[in-house]
Amino acid sequence: MARMNMIQAINSAMDIMLERDSGTVVFGEDVGYFGGVFRCTAGLQKKYGKHRVFDAPIAEGGILATAVGMGVYGLRPVVEIQFADYIYPAFDQLVSEAARLRYRSGGEFWAPITVRSPCGGGIFGGQTHSQSPEAIFTHVAGLKTVIPSNPIDAKGLLIAAIEDDDSVVFFEPKRIYNGPFEGYHDRPLVPWSKHDLGEVPEGYYRVELGKASIVRAGSDVTILAYGTMVHVALAGVAEAGVDGEVIDLRTLLPLDIDCIVESVKKTGRCVIVHEATRTGGYGAELSAQVQENCFMHLEAQIVRVAGWDTPYPHAFEWEYFPGPDRVKRAILKVMEN
Repeated sequence: MARMNMIQAINSAMDIMLERDSGTVVFGEDVGYFGGVFRCTAGLQKKYGKHRVFDAPIAEGGILATAVGMGVYGLRPVVEIQFADYIYPAFDQLVSEAARLRYRSGGEFWAPITVRSPCGGGIFGGQTHSQSPEAIFTHVAGLKTVIPSNPIDAKGLLIAAIEDDDSVVFFEPKRIYNGPFEGYHDRPLVPWSKHDLGEVPEGYYRVELGKASIVRAGSDVTILAYGTMVHVALAGVAEAGVDGEVIDLRTLLPLDIDCIVESVKKTGRCVIVHEATRTGGYGAELSAQVQENCFMHLEAQIVRVAGWDTPYPHAFEWEYFPGPDRVKRAILKVMEN
């Protein structure tokens, strides 16, 4: 075991897979010589050479098109799109090629691509460096979507994603790269080195895709969250003073609906928290699934806490960012019934 922040855990996952599998390659925007804009690939080019860890032009469509070709020919590309805000130029290649290839070829070809991309706000990145577009990718059949909330999961999930034969979009909440963020922007950040989940196994291990984690057991209300919002949800439960059960989804697709249903049937109440804009956000899909599977067990309406339907505002970061107070108010609302 070693103390790691999320950056180091992600680096360790790629290091292990590059060593275990000669077909694994890492490339993208500034990942080689510079080691990534957040240093997630630091040292990998020096260790494995420029033929396995290399920089690509700022041309997201070209990066993904190259990765698809590599995947068809038997490689396992791990590509980095520097910010999730810039993944849209690659959308056509992800949707029309990577996601459809296995189905279109009758199972003869597939593209085992992992697309890493930092997402989310809380760093004063404004509208061009703060987006959370995960819901768009969950709508695409053939893609898997992963968002970790801590270093242990980040490493194990990334290894599982790289080994998966389907294309995986792996979003990394950059606000929690260095420590868990509970939404209190006016308090000092507690680093992962002082958190239990910062103690990460040094060797190979997997966290299976499609398995949620109950990070706080409870009986009053179920709170569904992922990424940074897991820590905000825990803070919201503490502020509300209720026995809330917090579920870290970890993977949005495939979704661990069994874990969710079991919890909601027990508590009878559900609050959904995500950072992305509310309308059409992944919370809408979660709400529908909870309603379809748990209707007779619900004792109150399902409540969503999300970002507002506006571009991420630079000047009003914390008015947009769903904080623990908004989570607390949502919990108390469902507890009224």
